[in-house]
Amino acid sequence: MKHFILAIVPVLLYSFAMAQSAMEIRTVSANNEPVPFVGVNIANPAIGFSRTVQTDEQGKARVDGLSTSGSYIVANELSALHAPSVVLDIVLVSGKTTTVMLRIDPKDQVLGLVEVKASRSINTTSAEVASEMDRKELTTIPVEGRDITRALYRLPNITQATGFYPEAPNVAVNGANSLYTNYTIDGMDNNENFLGGMRFNIPLGFTRNITALTNNYSAEFGLTANGVINITTRSGSNEREGEVFYITRPGPAIDAPSPYAQRDLSGNQVKDGFQRQQFGFAYGAPIKTDKTFYFINAEQTIDLKDNLLRVQELGINETIRGRNSFTYLSGRIDHNWSQRFRSALRVHTGIVSIERQGGGLEGGVAFPSTGNRQDRNSFTAALHNTYFGESWTGETNLQYGTFRWNYANPVNELSPNVTVLGTEGQTIAVLGHPGYIFDEQEATTQLQQKFTVYRKRHTVKAGFQVRASAFELFGGGNPNGSWLVSLNQMQINNLIAGGFGSNLMPGDLPSDAQVLGYSTELRPNSFKANQNIYSVYVEDRLSLSPRLNLSLGIRYDYDDLSKGGSNEGDLNNLAPRFSANCNLNEKTALRLGYGMYYDKILYAIYSDALQFSSDNEDYKKQINALAELGVLPSGTNADEVVSEGNLSAAASGLSYLQAPPAADLQAQRESIFSNERRILNPNGYQNPYSHQFMAGIQRKVSGNVSYYIDVMHNRSYNLFRLRDLNAPAAYYVNPDAPEIRTQAEADLSRPIPIFTDASGSYTVIDGDTLRGVARNVVMTETAGRSNYYALNFTFNKDRGEDDYSIRIIYTLSYLENNTEDINFRAMDANNFEKEWGPSINDRTHVLNTFFTWYPFRNFSTTLAALLQSGQPVNRVPDASVFGTTDLNGDGRSFGDAYVGNSDRHPGEERNSDRLPWSTTFDLSLEYAIPAGKKSQFLIGAQVFNLLNAENLSGYSNNATQSNQIQTGSVESGILVRRNAAPPRQFQFSARWTF
Repeated sequence: MKHFILAIVPVLLYSFAMAQSAMEIRTVSANNEPVPFVGVNIANPAIGFSRTVQTDEQGKARVDGLSTSGSYIVANELSALHAPSVVLDIVLVSGKTTTVMLRIDPKDQVLGLVEVKASRSINTTSAEVASEMDRKELTTIPVEGRDITRALYRLPNITQATGFYPEAPNVAVNGANSLYTNYTIDGMDNNENFLGGMRFNIPLGFTRNITALTNNYSAEFGLTANGVINITTRSGSNEREGEVFYITRPGPAIDAPSPYAQRDLSGNQVKDGFQRQQFGFAYGAPIKTDKTFYFINAEQTIDLKDNLLRVQELGINETIRGRNSFTYLSGRIDHNWSQRFRSALRVHTGIVSIERQGGGLEGGVAFPSTGNRQDRNSFTAALHNTYFGESWTGETNLQYGTFRWNYANPVNELSPNVTVLGTEGQTIAVLGHPGYIFDEQEATTQLQQKFTVYRKRHTVKAGFQVRASAFELFGGGNPNGSWLVSLNQMQINNLIAGGFGSNLMPGDLPSDAQVLGYSTELRPNSFKANQNIYSVYVEDRLSLSPRLNLSLGIRYDYDDLSKGGSNEGDLNNLAPRFSANCNLNEKTALRLGYGMYYDKILYAIYSDALQFSSDNEDYKKQINALAELGVLPSGTNADEVVSEGNLSAAASGLSYLQAPPAADLQAQRESIFSNERRILNPNGYQNPYSHQFMAGIQRKVSGNVSYYIDVMHNRSYNLFRLRDLNAPAAYYVNPDAPEIRTQAEADLSRPIPIFTDASGSYTVIDGDTLRGVARNVVMTETAGRSNYYALNFTFNKDRGEDDYSIRIIYTLSYLENNTEDINFRAMDANNFEKEWGPSINDRTHVLNTFFTWYPFRNFSTTLAALLQSGQPVNRVPDASVFGTTDLNGDGRSFGDAYVGNSDRHPGEERNSDRLPWSTTFDLSLEYAIPAGKKSQFLIGAQVFNLLNAENLSGYSNNATQSNQIQTGSVESGILVRRNAAPPRQFQFSARWTF
């Protein structure tokens, strides 16, 4: 029978992917009634796979542990009763069960072969809300820079995100904070576990398929109460295949002009002179036919960008060119030991360098000597093993990954940092070391063990996972010292005469420069900790009838980082999951589901508590006093919740570059007053979790047309936020007659009052004057809430035999919360109930569609549209009116106004305003030139923001630079345009595939 299948089927050889998947085969009659006990052959010639199974009394057979490589062929065995029937070109997706309907007709009623080509199937097994995008779609739609994150927001329930730092992940699932999404490659961890986002930003050339699990997914997936983005990778097969490509983004030469800065692929701002060059190749082939295959991929991206160094006082007006480099290398070997046992080894290396060359987007005073680069380097090695018997399947997977994030790798590592003031007190130069250190490293080992057992109507999945991560953060201020100096006009004239220009270094300044200040880091050291997460799950998928499937599962996760400053972690993370799927007929499925989902503890909250703490005696006495007041638990041990964190000491009366060693200033550690310090939570941390409910319908209208409608509701608890343990009393600002409370007045209302005299700030505890304390004592708590409501409609029409395809996605949603981020704090006196409002990434309407037309042979054009209602706006006080943005005097008028560091305009609620709608149309054109039997050249052009709309919302951005922070009331109508989505931009590509 195997030879019969291979003889009648022209096989399309896709790439071999190592992630495992499942297939549910249903043998049905012409009127959709089950035909039981039919022998079925499953073949995949691309990898030399063949297997025979028999359907049960319900006409069902399930096969797990299948490779996602190639395309499968399913056919009934030859018999005297049934006519031959075959389904061709079945492509599987990692982590998904694909349903195959095999029509079984009596032999005397059919002449010849019943042949059906597989098409997009509906979910007839579970209630998971999931979507996918295959390689064909990824290479058809407009994707900037072959960066697959630019394709993710083309999927349902995923939007472009506003993050809280430039490199933050750029998509939000269900509107939630983008840090909480779980990224996987072939089902294995691919997270940068310090904050969040991808560890290895897998490029398009190594991507077979993207799957987004956004709600009610299997108990097999965890460590997030948000979504899971899984990448199925490519591999070799029996047929040699490959690709060579080149992409150019010419930049301002042909792009539409814009007064606003844009962003590179890392999320950092760029402007004049920006251009991008990309090139790379992929190649896969067999080492031994049907046995061993390999696939390699290498991609290089180079960004060129210009900054302007403009210092009128020194007569300098120079363009400073910078360079970003993104290198991604991937390779894999797959080996079939037998038809029942195979292994695969996958390796990735990412080398990313983002240069800060000095100058500024519009003109700056940072000289090249203070230049630095951000390095984001990763390595991953994963070994997968799959084996199966007659009624069971097993997987044993092991992975090791590293990530290094050196946020400011300096050009002049041993140099001091120097800020130079001119004759009028203005900054005219920043020289030398960037002034701070942030060098984070992590190493993560992951072990997975999975089993699937089939017993009559039951399919039982069970498994466990151990993920162990070791973190090390070298952080703090500049250990070489930071200087603030002032120059007189004669000294400035001498520098001009010296002709230093942009090459000015700290040592070129005159030795008699007036020193206004000096500080140095007292503890340039590493903060180390380990995080171990243990997970176990079991799930039973019960086929009650040929048309009704029930799934009941439970998952348990323990994260030892949840201990925080206590002796015991969060032990009660049991997560039940339930779903029902009813097939009304072969084209319609009703779905219903509920599940609990737990998040991991982000390491950054633990690291911040160590780095921004202090173990001096004064601060520990302050912690003990807070415990005596009942602000902290009575049994709090100060030694368990504090750490010897970073701290800078000052020195005075110095000559320029003549500073004492840091060791001579260590005594200051005991008496330095801080505006804010942190502690570990003495109660530990509760893992955030979500209750998720959904109901929906999926319908396959025809072979290549389908749609689905889902209603979803998520209720999330224990979200991260910051609590100020020494917060001043609440203070109401009357919008009709606003009165500002001074910091001194607020300080006196704190649980532990803060006083100020000529020597600085201090407190008094038990009659002792303590200066080494903090105004704000902050800890992370897991007590935030959010509610999400959504209605999603998705329509898919694949190309089939037509000359077009279309996908339409519409989502109506609302997300409200009382915390946005791990650094979110209540505006006033820890009153988080007053913080309820729309999320920063909330949308009301999102319409996402792409239409591909094939007007003639070898040519395709795709128009992708993204229309979304405006993002929320947080209204803050106008400092020019009030003299400050800190109206309640709590000392928090700094930093990001979106996480509570400044007050809101009197009378305004959080996120009480909205930006205008965003409407973007992108266009992709591609023409294929045949170059042999299986070879072709593809010439393409992509145009982003085709209509050159000035979109003030609806795009990936950084909250501190976006239009989502505005001054004044809603009624004022003030809308300061700080940024906008990119103007019309062009990208050109050339590919040779073979």
